[in-house]
Amino acid sequence: MINFRRLKIRGSIFFLFPLVAILVACAGDDEDAECPAPAPIGICPPAAGAGSPYTFEKPYFFPAPQLPGFNPMTEEGVELGRHLFWEKELSRDLTISCGSCHAPANAFTDHRTFSPGVGGALSRRNSMALVNLAWNTSFFWDGRATNLEQQILEPVSHPDEMDLAWSEAVSRIGQNATYQDMFTQAFGTPCVDSVRISYAIAQFLRTMVSARSKFDKARYYGEAMLTPAEVRGLELFLAEGGDPSVFPGGQSGGDCFHCHGGALVEFTDHQFRNNGLDSIIAGDFGREEVSGLGLDRGLFRTPTLRNIALTAPYMHDGRFSTIREVVEHYNSGGHDSQTLSPLMKFPDLGLGMSEQDIDDLVLFLESLTDEEFVADDRFSDPH
Repeated sequence: MINFRRLKIRGSIFFLFPLVAILVACAGDDEDAECPAPAPIGICPPAAGAGSPYTFEKPYFFPAPQLPGFNPMTEEGVELGRHLFWEKELSRDLTISCGSCHAPANAFTDHRTFSPGVGGALSRRNSMALVNLAWNTSFFWDGRATNLEQQILEPVSHPDEMDLAWSEAVSRIGQNATYQDMFTQAFGTPCVDSVRISYAIAQFLRTMVSARSKFDKARYYGEAMLTPAEVRGLELFLAEGGDPSVFPGGQSGGDCFHCHGGALVEFTDHQFRNNGLDSIIAGDFGREEVSGLGLDRGLFRTPTLRNIALTAPYMHDGRFSTIREVVEHYNSGGHDSQTLSPLMKFPDLGLGMSEQDIDDLVLFLESLTDEEFVADDRFSDPH
């Protein structure tokens, strides 16, 4: 385990980790793509945590979040991160920002199957929703980043996304007088580098907490009531699949809770699964591309179901346009393959849900929509 306290004392070493992350991310890109260089202006002095401490508001029913000690949140750091998240100067042709592919109306994801980057190049996978990231243990569909700071470094320099060398990104932001003042308030000096940019955006993203859906208000706050159909959908969500007359222990339910239960809080287990999308896995090997293990072929990160009604299309490749299509896929049992998750117990046989069951389960999933979250001005474009 890395001792960040020790690294912070030795400032020149402390910032090598994020810079190495840039090089690792570039190594996985197309060999013909030019790998952007790290910030050329030198490494800023270690000054994380300058400013007023930010009070992280954890919903009372959530577990403790994953807040890194090496990047403490401050009011000034969060506000700087918000500006940088929506900053089009971080793209080569000044046309897109992080928010371009993570829109509030779509619960901070993209309604398009693949997101267009600078010059119209398309992303390889569907954009994941930015929600409750303080509890995530890995990032990207394949989990190649283990913290937010590392994840943020990739889109700016990736040739299919914002396509801007970090040297140019740092130069643009560093020459902006407003940003000079904001960096001073957030980090103690006006110095700008890729590390500070990623730290600020990470602080902002960790504030994006969603826990006020209709379901939450009914279960945790006593402010709403689920309809009978939604309650039945919840029961199906928590029920085992399989025809009980054929499979001992079967309940003809949705079998959702194994991967998405999360104690009915996070609605993800943060694990990697092959959920039976294809019998032959080709083109995108998922987690295997990170681990190098054949047993990880076709495994992708379990996304949260919070705000799922707003995050279509679904799956890593955006193949399903509606929640009902997703439920119908699972009800069919999925496709068998060598790495199929053992939790997909009925490949090619199905769970046994009726059309009414599917309708009710969809209604429950729609109750996970947090309208307050997507309309929160604290996350809007400040430019």
